Amino acid sequence: MFEKSLTLKGIPPIALLGIKDENLSFLENHLGVRITVRGSQLTVRGQEEKVSKSMSLIEELAKSLEDGGRLTTRDIEYYLYAKNGKNNIIVLPDMIIKPRTANQARYLEEIEKNKLIFAIGPAGTGKTYIAVASAISALLSNKISRIILARPAVEAGESLGFLPGDYEEKVKPYLRPLYDAIYEMLPQKKIQKYMENGVIEIAPLAFMRGRDLKDSFIILDEAQNTTHIQMKMFLTRMGKGSKVVVTGDVTQIDLPDSKISGLVEIEHVLKDIKGVSFLHLTALDVVRNPVVEKIVRAYKRYEEGKN
Repeated sequence: MFEKSLTLKGIPPIALLGIKDENLSFLENHLGVRITVRGSQLTVRGQEEKVSKSMSLIEELAKSLEDGGRLTTRDIEYYLYAKNGKNNIIVLPDMIIKPRTANQARYLEEIEKNKLIFAIGPAGTGKTYIAVASAISALLSNKISRIILARPAVEAGESLGFLPGDYEEKVKPYLRPLYDAIYEMLPQKKIQKYMENGVIEIAPLAFMRGRDLKDSFIILDEAQNTTHIQMKMFLTRMGKGSKVVVTGDVTQIDLPDSKISGLVEIEHVLKDIKGVSFLHLTALDVVRNPVVEKIVRAYKRYEEGKN
């Protein structure tokens, strides 16, 4: 049995260990070591390699608390998995995007190594944001030649002709979240130029029919509102040299009860195909206002009880 000790200086032990030592238990379970604390003295016991790795992590966690605050198990999970991942940072001209949870880090890795990725989870987990950032990064590094962003305009039944205004006025309300993500990551003039040249295209899902999308990064957002036929149509648009990311939340389906969501059934359809990845995010991956995570959990409890 190997052991190593550390004196916690300048930080209250509870800030590191958590309420009722929940962080301590989390570290022991994930690192495979035994951790004891006596006053400000922390000791780690176990196999030498695991103890050394654990001590390095604990020292880094302690350093992050020097300016105050407390750690949660989510913070520790980020240090354990996301912070040290290989493909865990997206560098754009004016910003660096880092995953905030282990699942978000895995999401980036799956995008890097697969051709077709499904990210399924509740609102606020970064599904669309990370996909758009990855697409812009791929465009700026010349890995692809264009970005195509699509959403089903389910509220209008994909029949936009009866709505007032020109084409852009008709579809923009349904595509606003995609516009918002892009405008946060690139200068407005550059975006306008890309859109004028067809390098970035944002369109309703219905406009994808009959196309062969080559050398592109294609994102289908809000895919829970696709039907079986729409999902099949979209996936078969994927051309040579393209990557596709499909995002959605199967708890927020707006389709009529008579129609099955294409996102709900797709994992059964494509489960044995190489190069296809399914990633499930949870309430623990919500990175909006902390109350959003509580809302997601509350709805889940309510709906499970109702069923």
